[in-house]
Amino acid sequence: MSDILIKEIEDEIELIKNNLQHIGEMRPGSLNKQYRVPKEKKGAFYQLNYAHKKKSHTKYVRLQFVDEIKEQIATYKDFKALTNRWIELAILHSTLKMNLEKKKREK
Repeated sequence: MSDILIKEIEDEIELIKNNLQHIGEMRPGSLNKQYRVPKEKKGAFYQLNYAHKKKSHTKYVRLQFVDEIKEQIATYKDFKALTNRWIELAILHSTLKMNLEKKKREK
């Protein structure tokens, strides 16, 4: 049973690695629409906020780049989900292999 589960985990990790090879441009953060006159909703502009190397950053984004930045942020979220899943699987894989080896030694 454990051997089958280990194989399934290895297969899923390979799938994740393959998906990561095809990741496009990405960047962390969130994009927010702001207004220079908030009460009247006039003077709209976009602001990108993100943290990198324990520092927070804020950048203004021109309207012509908003869609591109949104795609990059979505790609980054996909990247994070894939790597988090890989880590979960790697921990489970390691635990199962150790338990399997322990059972073999006990026999």
